[in-house]
Amino acid sequence: MSLAVVTSRALLGIDAVEVTVETHLSNGLPGFAIVGMPETAVRESKERVRSAILNSGLEFPERRITVNLAPADLPKTGGQYDLAIAASILAASDQIPTDTLQHTELMGELALNGEVRAVRGVVAAIVAAKTAGKSVVLPAANSQETNLVAYDSVESVSSLLSFVALSRTGCSTDESACGWVTEVVETEESSFLNIRGQTLAKRAIQIAAAGRHDVLLVGPPGCGKTMLAQNLTALLPALSETEAMEVAAIRSVTGLPVNHNNLKHRPIRSPHHSATHVALVGGGAKANPGEVTLAHRGVLFLDEFSEFKPGALDALREPMEVGEITLSRANYRIRYPADFQLVAAMNPCPCGYASDRRRECRCPPERVSRYLGKLSGPLLDRMDLSIELPGLTQAELLQQDTISEEENTQWWLDAKQRVQECQQRQLERACKLNNALTSNELEVHCRLNQSLRKLLANTMEQLGLSARSVHRIIKVARTIADLAGKDEIEREDLLEAIALRRSDCLQRIAKY
Repeated sequence: MSLAVVTSRALLGIDAVEVTVETHLSNGLPGFAIVGMPETAVRESKERVRSAILNSGLEFPERRITVNLAPADLPKTGGQYDLAIAASILAASDQIPTDTLQHTELMGELALNGEVRAVRGVVAAIVAAKTAGKSVVLPAANSQETNLVAYDSVESVSSLLSFVALSRTGCSTDESACGWVTEVVETEESSFLNIRGQTLAKRAIQIAAAGRHDVLLVGPPGCGKTMLAQNLTALLPALSETEAMEVAAIRSVTGLPVNHNNLKHRPIRSPHHSATHVALVGGGAKANPGEVTLAHRGVLFLDEFSEFKPGALDALREPMEVGEITLSRANYRIRYPADFQLVAAMNPCPCGYASDRRRECRCPPERVSRYLGKLSGPLLDRMDLSIELPGLTQAELLQQDTISEEENTQWWLDAKQRVQECQQRQLERACKLNNALTSNELEVHCRLNQSLRKLLANTMEQLGLSARSVHRIIKVARTIADLAGKDEIEREDLLEAIALRRSDCLQRIAKY
């Protein structure tokens, strides 16, 4: 037989798209051509495949070889097609049976000695193969990722010879890596209780965790902003099975480590303030995912918030609203998920001590104006909570703990339990968390009585709140009520939500 067809997978965003590898052997001068929009790494696979076949003791056909990667209009990148190309050549030259390849998908990069190396996007490929009802052969080097997906039809090979043995006998010379992890090792810890003082900020962080609300922390250096933000993920419930597979697919596609130890942990991303808008939301020549996608189902923490480029910050506005981002290129469009919780921290002025009662600010007004003017009104309007943290006194920093370690641990466990119960209450009521409620759903699940409506109307008029601000205040009030186990929003819940949103720091920033 001079024609063989093998199936592989191409990565398009975080989706694994089916690619058909067609190989034809014809008479004529020996040659090797790959068509179907291959990029440099794919074109160079000719030499890797040739050497791998020869060094594995197999026969490389001295004929004219044409390999077509379909669909032809989809750009092919990376070395994950090497194993499929080699298998199709061996099948076309009758060195392995073709019937075993009809319902099997192959991914793997070949070394010159025939070793099969790890590739990116294994989790997405297994999920796609499971949906299509096909078995999949993957590198043994990706065994940690293959063990994450509950699918029995997964085989691992460490070399081209191992794949040949698998195709001929149905048994690989390697140990199979199929099977999945049912227990998750919990290694996540919190230093939340090591933060001195900041009672209001700790309360706000718990509210933000309970409803997945975006929060802005403003305060002088060393007051605990970064520690509060970094410990927010420890309050959040573990990822569900569906969410864990989404996050695992993103990590696998981008080359980040993913295993049973971090499978259920919510991601937290902390990009440097010099990051561009492409780094934050994604883009570039190959439309790579950005930090908002890597933080999907987790927390995006932007420290030194006002030091980011204004264009980079404003690029966050659309993903914050819709939970995804679409990148368009000449031949294709890629949709990346971006359902993240934004936690931002900044100083009140360039020197950092404008709100510190112990030290005097030395910044001239024009410098403060430039510093705070980087934050646009529409972006600040999307922040649910705005908290101003005071500077800590020496007495607060050096005071000895009067609570035992066991009591601290119990307090933390109780706080985490309250957050989980609050989220469960929201899911049972509306099948989503409060931050995701639409304007129509607010009337159903966050109904205010006539007295509270009047209070909110007066507040809106006095503070000049936008409609978006009012909706977000209602969502936060609903979360506060849920934390207290209330069926209806009460006056103190609404007043606390207003106070947490319209703090003095946000009013100062709004002036600029």
